[in-house]
Amino acid sequence: MIYEIAEDMKKAIENKCDAYEIYIDEDRAIQLDSLKDELNFAKEEIDFGIGVRIIKDNKIGFAFTSNLDKIEETGLQAIENSKLTKIDENYAFAEVEKVKDVKKVYDSKFDDLSVDESVELLKDTIAIANDSGCEVTGSGFSAGGGKSLIINSNGISIENEGTGFGLGLSVTIQKDGEIATAYNSQSSRFFDIDAEKLASDVCNLAKSSLNTKPVETNDYDVVLDYYASIGLLNTFLNAFDGENVLRGRSILKEKLGQEITSPSLSITDNPLLEKGMYTSKCDGEGSVSQKTDLIKDGILNSFIYDIYTANKADTKTTSNGLRGTYITTPTISPTNLEFKFDEMKDLSEIEEGVLTTSVLGAHTANPISGDFSVEASNAFKIENGEVAYPIKKAMISGNIFEIMKSVEGLKSEIKQYGSFIIPKLLVHSLRVVGQ
Repeated sequence: MIYEIAEDMKKAIENKCDAYEIYIDEDRAIQLDSLKDELNFAKEEIDFGIGVRIIKDNKIGFAFTSNLDKIEETGLQAIENSKLTKIDENYAFAEVEKVKDVKKVYDSKFDDLSVDESVELLKDTIAIANDSGCEVTGSGFSAGGGKSLIINSNGISIENEGTGFGLGLSVTIQKDGEIATAYNSQSSRFFDIDAEKLASDVCNLAKSSLNTKPVETNDYDVVLDYYASIGLLNTFLNAFDGENVLRGRSILKEKLGQEITSPSLSITDNPLLEKGMYTSKCDGEGSVSQKTDLIKDGILNSFIYDIYTANKADTKTTSNGLRGTYITTPTISPTNLEFKFDEMKDLSEIEEGVLTTSVLGAHTANPISGDFSVEASNAFKIENGEVAYPIKKAMISGNIFEIMKSVEGLKSEIKQYGSFIIPKLLVHSLRVVGQ
């Protein structure tokens, strides 16, 4: 059926434009949320639709629909919409290349997953946290799966399929008038979410965050746990966006071939990673997936591009034109970002420092300069290689581009949160202001 719909759209537009791209998306999703320990939202949704982009006279047009009776009308609307855009010779669609196989991106368990089964998982998670002595303030579970097809006038015809599961939990605990909170989540391509471990870890984090002590204002070695890391790394990765580079909004614009991080660090954008959350055969505009070494042994090697921005920069796309649905056009975005360190430090090597589980206010960081000032959340003092005690409120400030010049990996489990596949990070000489 999906190919028949694509063929109908093709017939409607192929002789009325210079080039076309057809994207069809078919998805089923389950979403649950709780307020405290009561389920307050449950939804199962099936979505099917088609988006079409055309190029005519070096102008681009886009339209979409979920009404299969309006395929021809939608195609003609895309052509009409192109009249509203400016002439730009950088518009182009993907060319045919050999497609690489991807592995472990679809879990057949999703096909039979029901809302009732999902509700039971969420209830079990809540019960485990409650039994551990914590009060659940919120939780959520999501599951999604489906397939997409992209074809274009250059001969591209690529079908992708995938599933994804996620579970999140936030708790609070009160003792002797002191309140502590904690949050964590798990995500996976497969229905292998460990609710018991998640609930136990979150509750233990909240408990260990009680009985806080002040920390002296000073410059410290700071261990950034996973959430703290990605909060700050998002600012760092914005500088790799090819559009930001072209617009002069990236501090890295003139630094290709230069050392910008610790020489022990390499970062690869890998949309072919087995079981990766952003793994696919191609990106959202049909460019065949490829690995891109952004940083190699500390040296800036590449930025990320979609086709349009790559053409403007006189380079080639890095297959980073992503889109999550037929109702949007592709935008530049990373896939699976693998952070690899030649050497990893051990916590026992840190004589005095601070560990922060997450940070609040990372969105306020300056996206160009990289300056940040954030609040440490679930933070702990490190003394003589051990986590000594929880810290009262503290602010951490620095510059993300400066701290990356000496960043080290801490011996810990490698996890994927969003696009980032990272260990815990160790950064040096960060200003910690005690409160």
